[in-house]
Amino acid sequence: MSADLAKPHVLIVGGGLGGLMLGALLEKAAVPYLIFERATIVKPLGSALSLGSQLLPLLEQLGIKDTLIAQGKRANTSKAMTESGETILTMDYSTMEEFGGYSKYVFSRPLLYNILLSLVPPEKILFGKRVLNISEDKDKVTVQTADNSEYTGDILVGADGAYSAVRQRLYERLKQEGGLPRSDQEDLPFGCTCLVGQTDPLDPEEYPELKDPDCHFVGTLGDDQPYTWTLFSTASFTVCWMVMHHLDTVSTKLAHEQRFRQSENSEWGSYAAQTMCDETRDFPIPFGKEKLTLGDLYDKTPKDLIAKVMLEEKVFKTWHHGRTVLLGDGAIAAMQDALALANLIYALPDNSSADIEKAFKEYQEERYDPAVAAFKSSQMLSKIMNRGIEGKIAVMVSQNMPLFLWKKFVRKLVLNRPQAGFLPPADDRGTAPPNVSPSSEKARLVFERRAAGAATGSATV
Repeated sequence: MSADLAKPHVLIVGGGLGGLMLGALLEKAAVPYLIFERATIVKPLGSALSLGSQLLPLLEQLGIKDTLIAQGKRANTSKAMTESGETILTMDYSTMEEFGGYSKYVFSRPLLYNILLSLVPPEKILFGKRVLNISEDKDKVTVQTADNSEYTGDILVGADGAYSAVRQRLYERLKQEGGLPRSDQEDLPFGCTCLVGQTDPLDPEEYPELKDPDCHFVGTLGDDQPYTWTLFSTASFTVCWMVMHHLDTVSTKLAHEQRFRQSENSEWGSYAAQTMCDETRDFPIPFGKEKLTLGDLYDKTPKDLIAKVMLEEKVFKTWHHGRTVLLGDGAIAAMQDALALANLIYALPDNSSADIEKAFKEYQEERYDPAVAAFKSSQMLSKIMNRGIEGKIAVMVSQNMPLFLWKKFVRKLVLNRPQAGFLPPADDRGTAPPNVSPSSEKARLVFERRAAGAATGSATV
């Protein structure tokens, strides 16, 4: 079959980091696609993002690693301290570069978003497109948007976050057919709410930490209140900040919406964000020459770039059905999902339902265990940051961990460093061999076969 005829048309719902990464990769692979984003304008929210060898080789392949690192800060250490200023835990990640070939860097999330957005041609991302419905037959999948437009493709990717419209529509259909596991029918739980933002550029004389070439990455645990707050200095003389409220009990978005249903004050809108700012503005921060508080940072942060979000705690069992597939939530997980999916889409023999479903099954098999591991790691971090008994035990264990065990832990963090099989590979500089990525290897074999065919004048795959 002709390589051009075999390329599927991919519909991507969601223009966040995962959707943009998938679009950027499909652009490099010359696979046709469209991205649908419900927002009408680009307004990248969020705080900082820590990246190392788990994604930097891929960003090197895409040609954006150097640009990103030039605007980031090396983050070889992070520190946890009490509200009263006592350091209780320092974590040294300097061996990451030895094991994985790349140091750990901190970037502002909006920076990475804008760089990825620059890799997607403007005509391939459609804003103001809220998905209302999806339908599928044997050969095609169709998306209907709120403006009464319809778009048809071979593959539909839900990259629209934890409360994905694509997931909801897919799960509704599977539930009616009796094919949805009970655990996937339960509400998405969360144990924390989170306030995030990034200041405007600050005066380094007032905030001397900004002069340091390395990132100041400091988490503070509230002494007598269920809050933790983390600050990250950036190369652009801003401070990214994140404030977490640890709830007494695990809740769900539905439960909170029901509580606030009769009120004009949305639990997740600008009013709620401002309320949380007011509740936490007197908390002290370990930044600045004077005794400063979170309120000093809030006052220097554009109000429309402050957001209150939930930190959901769940790994779904159902990732795909028919011609529809879902990316995970969370920045790094979503981008690694996008990479595995792009490799498998590139390597598709044809656009038949059987081959697409086989590729989706391989995608879930490759990415499910890393998703579970990331979930468990997030749970452990939450325990460390929580002032409860489990948090105190976790801190004590971390404080007394032998060096060889810590190095073993850090080594494990850098083993998953996949690449795009259809792009020239980035040099692997790490001393620890990377885990095998089946999707990367499959795409590499197809890429080499197509290159050999092109050299001999053959158009077959």
